[in-house]
Formats: sequence, C-alpha cells, structure tokens
Amino acid sequence: MSWPRGGYGIMVVGTDELEAIIATEAVETGPGPRRAGRATAARTRIVGWVLLLVLASLGVVTLLTWMLLIDETDRRIDDALNSEIAEFARVTETGVNPTTGQPYSSVDEILRSVIAANVARPNEKFLGYLDGRFRWESRRTSPRVLLREDPAFAALVADVRRPTRGSYLSSAGEVRWSALPVGLAGDPQRGVIVIGYFTEREHGFAHEAARLMGLVGFGTALLSAVGAWLVAGRILRPLRDVAATARTITGRDLSRRVPQRARARDEIAELATTLNAMLDRVQSGMVSQRRFVDDAGHELRTPITIVRGHLGVLDPRDPDDVAETVALVDDELERMNRLVSEMLALTRAEQPSLLRTETVDVGVLTRELFEKLTGLADRDWRLESVAAVRCRLDPQRITQAVVALADNATRFTGDGDRIALGSEAVDGRVRIWVADSGPGVAPEDRHRVFRRFARGDDAPRSDGAGLGLSIVEAIATTHGGRVLLESTPGHGATFTLDLPRSET
Repeated sequence: MSWPRGGYGIMVVGTDELEAIIATEAVETGPGPRRAGRATAARTRIVGWVLLLVLASLGVVTLLTWMLLIDETDRRIDDALNSEIAEFARVTETGVNPTTGQPYSSVDEILRSVIAANVARPNEKFLGYLDGRFRWESRRTSPRVLLREDPAFAALVADVRRPTRGSYLSSAGEVRWSALPVGLAGDPQRGVIVIGYFTEREHGFAHEAARLMGLVGFGTALLSAVGAWLVAGRILRPLRDVAATARTITGRDLSRRVPQRARARDEIAELATTLNAMLDRVQSGMVSQRRFVDDAGHELRTPITIVRGHLGVLDPRDPDDVAETVALVDDELERMNRLVSEMLALTRAEQPSLLRTETVDVGVLTRELFEKLTGLADRDWRLESVAAVRCRLDPQRITQAVVALADNATRFTGDGDRIALGSEAVDGRVRIWVADSGPGVAPEDRHRVFRRFARGDDAPRSDGAGLGLSIVEAIATTHGGRVLLESTPGHGATFTLDLPRSET
C-alpha cells in the first residue's frame, strides 16, 4: 500500500509474510546414496602401498642375500683352487711318491699318483694331461660332464707352460680352473694337472636360498596385506565415524558429535577434536541465528500490527488523521530500528570469533571508562578502586558492557544519586563492577533480568528493548567469564564482570 500524499512511501508487510521472510528454514540435506567402492578405496590404497613396500623390501633383501651368497661361493672356489694348486705343487716338488715312498720315475706316474691320492670335492674335477693329451681324471664322476672329451677345453689347458687360472663356459655352465705344469728331470714328457670347479652347480645353494626367500617373502607379503587390511580398518574407523556423523548433521540438528577415544592422542583424535570444535562453533552460530530470527519475529510483530491497524482505518481526506498516523508510523519505525540494532549487537556479542583481544592495562581502562561514564547523567559518580594488572581482553566489548551497566544504573537512579565504578584482581581473575544506590533488584527478578526482552517489575519505562543486560552477559561469556549480581532491595545493586585473568 502506498501513501497517496506527502513525501513518505511505505509498504506494509503482514506478520505472515514477515515470518516467511525471517524464519526461513535451512534446507536439510540427507546422507545420499552410499557407494561401497568409496568406503574401501582408502583402505585398498593403504593395503596396496603396504604390499608394494613389503614386496620391494623383500626383493631388495633377497637380491642382496643372493649376491652375497654368490660372492661368498666364488671366494670359496678361488680359495679351494689356490689351496689345491699349492698342495699339488708341494707334492710334485719333492719328487717322491707319497704312496710308495720312492722317487717318481716318470711324469705320467706323477700325474696318476697325485690325481689318485686326492679325492675331489663335489662339483670339482682333477684332470691330468700328458704332452697335450688327456691321461687321468679324478674318480668322482659328479657332475657327469666329460671335460676330458671337450677339445676346446683341452686346447685351453693341456699345454700351459706356467701356473695359469681361467674360466671356461662348458655345457654344464661356467668352469673355473687352475692348471699346474709338471715336469721331471730325465723325462722329456711334460704334464699338466688341472683343477676345475663347476661354479653353476656351486651356485645352486644360493639359487635355492633365493627361491626359498622369495616363497617365504610372498607368504609374508600376503600376511602383511591381511594385517594391513585389518589395521587400516582400525585406523580409518574414526574417519568413518566422521563421515557418518557428517551425514547425520542437517540444518535442523547440529547436536551430533564425532565419537572420541578417551586415550587417543594421535592425529586422527586431533582431527575429531577439531571437527567437534568446529561443529560447536557452527551450532553456536545457528542457535544465535535462530534466536535472532525468533526474537525478531516475536518483537516486530507488535509494531507491524499497530502500523497495519492504523493504516487500515486511515482517512486520506482528513489531514489531522493523516498527520497523527504519520507520527505514529514514524515512532513505531524508530522503535523497530532500535530493536533490530540491539538484536544485532546481541548476536555479535555472542560470537567469540568476533572478539579482538589484546593485552590491556586494566587500571588505565578503568580510568578511561570513568571519564566516559560521567557524561551519561547528572549523578554522584565515584571511582572506588583501580586494579593495577594487565589482562588480555577486547577493550571495545568491555567498554560496551560497562557503559550498558552504567546506563542501566542511571535509569534506576535520580539526580545526585551515587553510581560507583571499580576494578580489582582476585584469585587470578579480574573484576569490573558498577554499583548504584537505586531501588535494587527483587530476589525473584535476579535471573529474569538477564533474559531477552525482560525487565524487572519496578523497572521504569524506557525506549530500550530489554536487551542491555543480555548483551552484557553475552560479552562476559565470550570472554570466558560471567556477570555477578549483588543486590538488597531498597539499597541498590552491584553488577560485576568476573573475567579470567590472562596476559597471553
């Protein structure tokens, strides 16, 4: 409805429309469909990485062990070759047959005696060559590889002129050999004693050990995967609790919290604590928002009803009626503006995140407050005490609370009445109080005066919305403190901000 005359343009909104605008409900979001694949994806990745690390570690250990065993086997073969050659050289240099005790008569006898008198180890061969042709071989036939019938090997070793070592690739794999030339004074024939080791067969132990380690490692990896699956389930259970709790939280219900283990001190427990703290802040904000909506809907309904009622019976042709109605509408709009401003101030006071704390000298702050308060009204202002301490707080919010208490005191006192301000430090806390000599607060009103839009039965009529003490209490609470009230009916009242003392 538009005003037909004058400079005002007013649109009237009904109470039903106001409630629809202000009391809008948050959209409730349900948990939605759950996918089993996502539930196990993180668990599977953990198991996969654990399995990969275990297999890589076992692979490295197996490879290193195999290489060490191969190296040890090769050193043992070299030591055996050196030892055998030294032994053969010692026997042949004496020129005496150890079996008969008689001097050797020929090179052939030396070869036969030496090879027959020594038993070859497994995978070892003794061969004797006379004038480049095979002549003798050790009795042990394992392995069944006839090097004596290998012309390439014979060409390599049968006619050496000095002690020689080398390697030969036979049909049975690598053969490491040492050759010792043998001669005898008076005998023109030349002989060669050859010691050969089949290294591939000697390496068989290392290969078997590596194979067994691989099998055991594979079994260990499977057991590790099963263990990792179970452990990952236990580790991720708090995260599933977080997800389950998040799915149950809606715009209507913010009371659910993530379960916390009593003795847990790990990162997941810290995550649960942080999420619960965040949910507390969100819930506090939602409660403040809903309370603001409820209060606004409740308190604005009356002035809107009044405005609609008078506009409904307005006679546009009567100037006096128009003037009276305009004055009434303007007064109600001004009251609505003050009401909204105080509700916004209360909502901000209830938000700890809006505090801007700093280390403040309480004594200096008290004196500054006293200078400001003396201009509120013609009263007998007194500064009773000053706390010489430093405290961390939001000086602007504390100033707002003390000014509200002092303004409330001026409403219940007359010209020349006493109003006192003071501060002190007691037992690790800081107290700032405002005391007046007014009528006091009745016992039945001591709790009710802190409620929203509430006033005592003896409260004088004022333009406020009854939110002053609620704002003071909210400021004290966000500082971690409280508001104390001491009053004797007929002898005044003392309101005290009791705050924790913290310099950091």
